[in-house]
Amino acid sequence: MLLIAWLSLLIWLVLLFGRGGFWRAQALERLSESTVHAVGQAEIARRGAWPAVVAVVPARNEADVIGRAVTSLLAQDYAGSFHLIVVDDHSTDGTADAAQAAARDGGFEDRLTVLTAAPLPPGWSGKVWAQSQGIAAIDGLGFPADYLLLTDADIRHPADAASQLVARAILEDRDLVSLMVRLRSDSSWEKALIPAFVFFFAKLYPFAWVNNASNRTAAAAGGCMMVRRAALVEAGGIESIRGELIDDCSLASRIKFRNGANAARPIRLDLAADSESLRPYDDWREIWNMIARTAFTQLRYSAVLLVGTVLAMCVIYLAPPVVALTLGAKGWPAWLAWIAMCCAYAPMLRYYRRSILWAPLLPVIALFYVSATVGSAIRFWRGKGGQWKARVQAP
Repeated sequence: MLLIAWLSLLIWLVLLFGRGGFWRAQALERLSESTVHAVGQAEIARRGAWPAVVAVVPARNEADVIGRAVTSLLAQDYAGSFHLIVVDDHSTDGTADAAQAAARDGGFEDRLTVLTAAPLPPGWSGKVWAQSQGIAAIDGLGFPADYLLLTDADIRHPADAASQLVARAILEDRDLVSLMVRLRSDSSWEKALIPAFVFFFAKLYPFAWVNNASNRTAAAAGGCMMVRRAALVEAGGIESIRGELIDDCSLASRIKFRNGANAARPIRLDLAADSESLRPYDDWREIWNMIARTAFTQLRYSAVLLVGTVLAMCVIYLAPPVVALTLGAKGWPAWLAWIAMCCAYAPMLRYYRRSILWAPLLPVIALFYVSATVGSAIRFWRGKGGQWKARVQAP
């Protein structure tokens, strides 16, 4: 038990000091109004106008949230051309009507186009197919589009989101600027489980490594991605990730390394200060399903990687409290590992405005995520992998 405790402590020291500071959980600092204005003036002087933006929102049975999401997008205070395309992916709950009603109520009907996706062809994931339909329609509709804002039907953005993202992309010469939006954390289950979801994501894809063009790590958050359209075309277009369930990270990798590993292009991923998800997770099963949809995909559908992941999670998260509480003072390495775990988790709890008293419970939360990962594998082996909105999408 002491050997396991020492191993866990060593791992936590490596994670804290050698994993890109993944635990810092700092929201992207907003650019000042003067900086955004200066970028706009420079663009106007160089090319005659602010870059044109088209937002593409795939939507399948999102009637309960899409109105608020659409309203936030149509109300963007953006100095250049801005248009929103919502692609209704065969919804049965009036999603398209809800989007159009939101535009009508806000007086922004000229800024919104609602399309109906064609039937899903073999080899495509549902979300990517709907996105491709929206992107393909841009030229035919006559909309200029230097940048594409790829976002979801459940995301509410601040009024200056487009300006901030485009200005950041231009200032830092980034082909992709993505924000991990603040997920809803209101219900008891959300408070307990949602901060850990983002914590584990950041540990898997340290943001500092993603933002470093010389690092092999690439990732993005599908809820908010501002993509330079020319870069997307050079990367093979959205169809290059047609079958990917973890589409955001796959797209980030295609864009960052489209010219080869020796000529990586800079991308950026950060926590959002203001953009937030409207999707409720009022029951543990809903969070379980969110994890189970892609957890086994992340492991490349490998039983070996699944076993390794379960063992690693047990050593890193479960062993410290078990050994510490079993051995008492003699298990001091386990106590130190548990303390290191709590210190690493504390910044994410602050970001989600949760009490630091949640930190010692991370091992229990980790056990929930491990069980959902195993459940993801079982679903896949039963032919029900990648379920989302009543679709089975895993190959």
